Amino acid sequence: MASNEFPPQLKIPATYMRGGTSKGVFFNLADLPPAAQVPGEARDQLLLRVIGSPDPYGKHTDGMGGATSSTSKAVIVSQSQQPDHHVDYLFGQVSIDQPLVDWSGNCGNLSAAVGPFAIHAGLIPPECIPHNGVMAVRVWQANIGKTLVVQVPIRNGQVQETGDFELDGVTFPAAEIQVDFMAPGEGAIFPTGQLMDRLEVPGLGMLEATLINAGIPTIFINAHSLGFSGTELQGDINGNADTLALFERIRAAGAVKMGLISSPEQAASRQHTPKVAFVAEPAAYVASSGKTVEQTDIDVLVRALSMGKLHHAMMGTAAVAIAAAACVPGTLVNLAAGGGEKTSVTFGHPSGTLKVGAEARHTEQGWEVEKVTMSRSARILMEGAVRVPFA
Repeated sequence: MASNEFPPQLKIPATYMRGGTSKGVFFNLADLPPAAQVPGEARDQLLLRVIGSPDPYGKHTDGMGGATSSTSKAVIVSQSQQPDHHVDYLFGQVSIDQPLVDWSGNCGNLSAAVGPFAIHAGLIPPECIPHNGVMAVRVWQANIGKTLVVQVPIRNGQVQETGDFELDGVTFPAAEIQVDFMAPGEGAIFPTGQLMDRLEVPGLGMLEATLINAGIPTIFINAHSLGFSGTELQGDINGNADTLALFERIRAAGAVKMGLISSPEQAASRQHTPKVAFVAEPAAYVASSGKTVEQTDIDVLVRALSMGKLHHAMMGTAAVAIAAAACVPGTLVNLAAGGGEKTSVTFGHPSGTLKVGAEARHTEQGWEVEKVTMSRSARILMEGAVRVPFA
């Protein structure tokens, strides 16, 4: 083919940001090519090419992705179409090795970066931003139709990014950003109406599980039922193809039980949700950083898988699910955390610990969660434009 038949790359304004223990490419909706400003194949193909997927080498060498579920992410932000909200936030989880962008859920970690991005991108009127203090950015999470309130610290009229808040799973300290997940469940948060269900898993048999839809649909199982301790790190799980295949069968069985898919085969095209996690009572372990987490530091151990691999820390939306489940007496998470009523939980994950608060109450319709709160941090890593071959 003649060289003049190859079109030049598009140059699209973009911001590369870390939020919590994730990072992704952020776009203002208005800056995208017209064909990608609406949902559909053009948008998906653009984001796949930006990230560098699908990549059979699993490296994302020719894109902005980091070849992990935590770093293969795209965010689109726009002025809100919802009353009493500042911005609309749409999250795309980009598969590494498949031509797939999963829009079925939120990213709780990158939620912390949406507020700062909205301010930097000029999507919030300057008169709404204090000179010093905290800007409560009201975000409409468009994937799941939920409200987030991102508490962004402001200093001298600008987003404060530096600080001394340390988050396990993130190397350097930064400014603390509180994120409130408002009414994160869909009414009654247990889709089957049960605090404990039994899943029939091929090759394993019957397995007890707590199925919850708060933050993100999540399947909780007891670590000991699979022969695990709950102190595992990535290397203990991700190098074993049989173990990963087992977790995928559990995920598929749980997705069917939750009514998210009608057959286990459909789970392959819905990689982002639901999540699957395993829990255990507190125990001491050495985190991936080399830091010792003492038994007395935590209420419960939790390990979660994302996009088919054990996560290096904890997904923010899964942390919402953990807090919600821990605060409802009788769930597997609550029992592993010692049982009883709770308003917060500190859990141990592969990178360290995290404390999350939750407000849950029992109604005639069942258990409902009014709010889950956690602290994250976020900062801009690079801003300018991405270049992408896109017709």
